[in-house]
Amino acid sequence: MTKTKKIIAGVALLLAGAGAAVVAWIGPRNVIGMARYDQRTEGRLAVGDAAPDVELLAIGGERREKISGYIGDRPLVLVFGSFT
Repeated sequence: MTKTKKIIAGVALLLAGAGAAVVAWIGPRNVIGMARYDQRTEGRLAVGDAAPDVELLAIGGERREKISGYIGDRPLVLVFGSFT
């Protein structure tokens, strides 16, 4: 191998080692947690099915609102997010 190829291989090896160290330091907690606690299943709703009735906490936090109370002739759109 030429000197340039050895330098490139050394830098690539260092970068791969640094990447592996970052994944080992940060990654496994999230991966193990997701594998252990993620209990999602495939949904049973099909296109055209009515949405299930959901109860949400009102903005003030003092009362609960059922979605079914707002469903009428027009579509209902729920927006979850931050507008700051």
